[in-house]
Amino acid sequence: MSTLGSHKGNEGTTAWRALAVILQEDFAVPVEKIREADEARQESGRRLGETLLAMKAITPAILSRALASQRGLEFLETIPDSGTDADLLNLVPIAFAKEYRVFPLARREGYLRVAVADPADSRPLNDLAALTREAIEVVVAAPEEILRAVNQAYERRAGEAQEVIEDIEEGFGGDLARNLEPADLLDASDEAPVIRFVNSLITQAYKERASDIHIEPFETSLVVRYRIDGILYEVLQPPHKAQASITSRIKIMSGLNIAEKRLPQDGRFRVRIAGKDVDVRVSTLPTAFGERVVLRLLDKASNVLSLEEIGMDPPMLKQVNAMIHKSHGIFLVTGPTGSGKTTTLYAALTRLNSREKNIITVEDPIEYQLAGVGQIQVNAKINLTFANGLRAILRQDPDIIMVGEIRDRETAEIAVQSALTGHMVFSTLHTNDSAGALTRLVEMGIEPFLAASSIVGILAQRLVRRICPHCREPHPPSMERFTEMGLAASLPANATFYHGRGCEKCMDIGYRGRSGIYELLPVDEPVRELLLQNKDSASIRNVAIQRGMSTLWDSGIARALEGETTLEEVLRVTQEEV
Repeated sequence: MSTLGSHKGNEGTTAWRALAVILQEDFAVPVEKIREADEARQESGRRLGETLLAMKAITPAILSRALASQRGLEFLETIPDSGTDADLLNLVPIAFAKEYRVFPLARREGYLRVAVADPADSRPLNDLAALTREAIEVVVAAPEEILRAVNQAYERRAGEAQEVIEDIEEGFGGDLARNLEPADLLDASDEAPVIRFVNSLITQAYKERASDIHIEPFETSLVVRYRIDGILYEVLQPPHKAQASITSRIKIMSGLNIAEKRLPQDGRFRVRIAGKDVDVRVSTLPTAFGERVVLRLLDKASNVLSLEEIGMDPPMLKQVNAMIHKSHGIFLVTGPTGSGKTTTLYAALTRLNSREKNIITVEDPIEYQLAGVGQIQVNAKINLTFANGLRAILRQDPDIIMVGEIRDRETAEIAVQSALTGHMVFSTLHTNDSAGALTRLVEMGIEPFLAASSIVGILAQRLVRRICPHCREPHPPSMERFTEMGLAASLPANATFYHGRGCEKCMDIGYRGRSGIYELLPVDEPVRELLLQNKDSASIRNVAIQRGMSTLWDSGIARALEGETTLEEVLRVTQEEV
């Protein structure tokens, strides 16, 4: 089948010249490059196209086009997103399709239509012909286009979890309870309905951008909820009898004890979805009606956002930039769980990361991999706590330290001492506003004068849901609630506000994605004086506002006026502070 000769031997003169002419005339590859590649291929035994790829003289897409032209085959610019038979996808394993860049398009009487990136490689085509006992009709597509089609089609084949529920309900008949016993799962094939259900549950959650999956048993029902953009939505109600089996499957995947149902357990596993690695953290909790399971999805392929991308306005960005570039001190980020504190710290570390800096972090868990940064995972089982990890870091000659969270006096004391001895320390605290972080440290046992001397700035933040850009429209907010809370006067007169009408892109929610709103408290001389006088957080906050600090509410209103979020959303995340 190969016109370019054997994979190991030299190509026939006619074949390589035909390809060389096509590359030169149709794709403007310089003749010097082709001659250089010809000399190299004779020494290495590789084909001309492979040699040109190694020299970066052509792209994989150009080679696929040229090979299609050489052989008189059809070239597909794009592979249709739908229409591939599920049986065909079951026939061709995803690993095989990705390795050989092969995608089955259709099965007709007597032959199988297949898209390939390299029609000169006969091995996968021979394997498919032997497997299906049918003739193979070849068309050509670019390797990246085939990979995109493979990921999309096989992800779709995983199916909606609701469809698998029907298999669970119908496939076992009246003897459902016995067939769903956890012990059977250890020997079950990947076609077992419960296994497919768990796989599709995770795949669907990933597709819908869910951060968490909650599986909650009640007396007569089992409920699955996804947390999307910070809000829980009920998505499924699997059969109640399948609860123990689903839990056991998840335990098996995460290496937990399936026999232990009385104690909470924590585990993790990694899955690959559409070519991307996803870490899944698992927590089980015994309740009155069975074990409650929560899975947190962490996409390892996600890029760390920059400070600009997380939603800071230019004036605040300038202030934050000055604070994080100090040679020593503590920069704190505060807010409730799930408010994006760690993402902000990662953005700051990414900005500071360079070959001249030694940056070490101690985290629980490590959510993103940062190239060039030493990252330590907290492990309570071996007494590797934040405090112990921080002590060890100080012996590694660090310039910049990140502590995932200051939870206790010991960690706080080491962080303060580290800042006072020439290190820049980043960390988080669970407080509602920026001023509350100062008094929280004092309550932990840190002397006010030490806190005043070491802290350079405190950033409080929340995440607001963004209005879906596909269905955004002007919408006057209901002012009744704002009037009740005395906030109506703070809203600009005749301002235009927006909301999301709801569409297919946002699952009819009206929101898609999240962005941060911020409150930055610089710890300058007036704030230090108040702290040394043991003033409460409200007094410190009021003085900071008088000196020009923009509050979370102010930041949220600015976002709503820009049409990025709604007033109701701003009030939802800031009502404790306004």
